[in-house]
Amino acid sequence: MKNLLGRKVKFDIVNDRGLVIVPARFVLDRDHLRLLEQHGIDYSGIALMSDQEPTVYQSLVEVATERTKELFNQIKTTKKVPLLEIKNELIPIVQQTSENPDVYQLFETVKAKDEYLHKHSIGVGVLATLIGKWMKLNEGEISLISLAAVMHDVGKLMIPDDILLKPDKLTKSEYEEMKRHTLYGYEILRNTVGISPRVALVALQHHERSSGGGYPLKLKERKLDILSRIVAIADVFHAMTSRRPYHEALPYHEVVTSMRDGMFGELDPVILKVFLDNMNRHLIGQRVMLTDGRWGEVVFLNPHDDTHPLIKIGETFLDLNRDRDIHIQEVIV
Repeated sequence: MKNLLGRKVKFDIVNDRGLVIVPARFVLDRDHLRLLEQHGIDYSGIALMSDQEPTVYQSLVEVATERTKELFNQIKTTKKVPLLEIKNELIPIVQQTSENPDVYQLFETVKAKDEYLHKHSIGVGVLATLIGKWMKLNEGEISLISLAAVMHDVGKLMIPDDILLKPDKLTKSEYEEMKRHTLYGYEILRNTVGISPRVALVALQHHERSSGGGYPLKLKERKLDILSRIVAIADVFHAMTSRRPYHEALPYHEVVTSMRDGMFGELDPVILKVFLDNMNRHLIGQRVMLTDGRWGEVVFLNPHDDTHPLIKIGETFLDLNRDRDIHIQEVIV
């Protein structure tokens, strides 16, 4: 029985009257196990989802990540960008993955748990493409942002591994060198025949901020390409939701609050609103784990405070707007 704890069920679990006890794709906790015992459910007949059963999108992203590693190693060695291979092999996968209608499954699919640089490149590519569609960019700009987002961190290939992969906080001089990846990336892409200058600008500008407090040139919003502003949001979101050498993925509520409050510098408010509004629109009906360990379903968002929704837990409701010490820890997909 204990081996079921924390596992995700593949199909609805029903009792002898046909009542759903645990819905499909739900993660089993101790309360569920007690409930199954009360209803006399035969544990041996419960179908579980295997961690080794990837979705189509997960398989695509893994293929793209491995190919990104190969192509980026080629760039590091030759200092030349294999543009045709990137356009023909990586960009179609990025664009196909961005079409996943299950937004939270998409977020989970692109999270980086290892191979951060390569998975990050694909993840930011998918997220930026998705935001571009939500912004109703034209087809040409969508193609540009897919490519620009995948290549936004290419300059990190020029950063020494002892800095790039350092598990501890960087020293001041190491951080200054790390920031130069924006300049390195700009030079690499600017000198690539057949690539749009806007792709190089994204590599240069994705750490700039609307207030002028970013780097490397401290440019303000009106001087930043819209593609750079979109990639900046995708970059921040993916970094916070992924596991990195020096920190674990942050809880859902911290990610949303940090982005909204500008903890990472001022992101474009119009684009950020589009991103968060669409996230919230897809949050209704999602199963979530709360910070107190309970599980439930988001049933209503307060239009004046969307970070504290109404959660259905079993047959009861929990209003996070009133219980403000409880937050969404994770969205379950």
